[in-house]
Order: sequence, then C-alpha cells, then structure tokens
Amino acid sequence: MTQLQHFQVCDDDGVRTITIDRPEVKNALTKTMRDGLCDLLAATDADSSIGVVIITAVDPVFSAGVDFKDIAAAGAESSVMNPARALREMATPVICAVNGACVSGALEIALSCSFVIASDRARFADTHARLGVIAGWGLTALLPQAIGVRRARQMSITGDFVDATTALAWGLVNEVVPHGSLRDRAIEIASHVATTAAVGEVLALYDCGQSLTINEALTVEAEAARDRRTFDPAAFAAAGRTTAARQRT
Repeated sequence: MTQLQHFQVCDDDGVRTITIDRPEVKNALTKTMRDGLCDLLAATDADSSIGVVIITAVDPVFSAGVDFKDIAAAGAESSVMNPARALREMATPVICAVNGACVSGALEIALSCSFVIASDRARFADTHARLGVIAGWGLTALLPQAIGVRRARQMSITGDFVDATTALAWGLVNEVVPHGSLRDRAIEIASHVATTAAVGEVLALYDCGQSLTINEALTVEAEAARDRRTFDPAAFAAAGRTTAARQRT
C-alpha cells in the first residue's frame, strides 16, 4: 500500500483502490488533495498494469466535497484542476464505492465514475444552492442523466439527502450492498471487467452517445466498429469459447 497525502493507494492484481483518508473532517477535499487526485488519476490511466480503479473512503463518510474552510483560507485562489473531469477523461474504468455520505463535489466525483456501488449506509446530497454557489464539476449535466431532471431539480434546490434505497430506485447507483460487503463487492465486480482494449472503446462510445441523438449514436458505433484495426478472428473465437465456458460455471 502507498500512502499519499490523505489518500491510500493499493494495487492488487491489476486493480488500484484509491481510498480518501481524512475522516476527521469528513474526508473533505482540500486544494492540495484535489490536485493530487488529478495527478494520481492521470498516472493511473497511463499505467498499463492497472485495468480497473476503485475509489472509496475511510468510514464513516465518503466525502463532504470540497473543504470550505480551505477555500476560505485561500481566498480567491482555487484549484483549476477538476477531479470529476479527470475521471471522465480516463479510459480506465472506475468503480465508485460509496461508503457513507456523499455530498456536492463528492457527488460530482461519483457521477463521473463509470458506475457506483453503494453501502446501505450511503446518502447523497447536492448542497451547492444552500451554500449560495452553483456546481462547477458537471453535476447539472450528469445528475439529470442519472435520475431525470425533475428529481435532479429536487435534490439541487432542497439540498436534502437521498438514502441508498432511494438512490438505487432512482438510478443514481447500480447496487446497494451491506456496509461490510462494500469493498469486497467492488473488488468482485472489478475482477469481472474484461481485460481487452475494447473496454476503453466501449466506455468512450457510451460517453460520446450521451450527447447525440439515437441515430447519431448508432452511426458513431457503426463507424467505430468498421474502422477498428485490432479485430483478430482467431482471438475472437478463442475469447468466445472462454466466455461461453465462464457463463456455464
């Protein structure tokens, strides 16, 4: 395990787990932490030995978002580095394992991951409007995509928490698991992620398709499949046999 400033980084069999470790202040993210996380994500994406990333936090909170005390101390100076954008730019799939309260900037981080697994203790809130500011890391674009614009409006202008069960029903998270099983489930899912180059290409197509009409998205997919240079019929057949065998077990 590598210990960075307020982050634990653990690599195991191609899976890198990044754990936010500042529980004394609800894992709030300082400017230094935000910049460090962006650098870490870029380095991770460039590391061919890492196939999947898990982002989680030390209990009992996932993160309260940006550290407002840090911003107050810095005055007008703020980080131009955006961890949510850094996540969206990654080709490596990222699983967000939310272990507790996930608020504002932390919610934008979760929304920017490939998908979200939540503990039954997880709660989600957007408190930007309560603080008299607006989101800057993509929340007003990403939250409606996840849960619909009416529910997004409700979350953002009330600042009320949504519990894990509601988050699952609304489509904000993929799964809710018992708190003690969260990391094991995230690691289990990570172990199921394919190890081919197609993973990054598929994620890129999904990201691109969100801003297109259905016909445009179909065209982009068809063109990507047509132009792909890495297709190997023999390898495809071998992978098909392996996949079929896996499905029978």
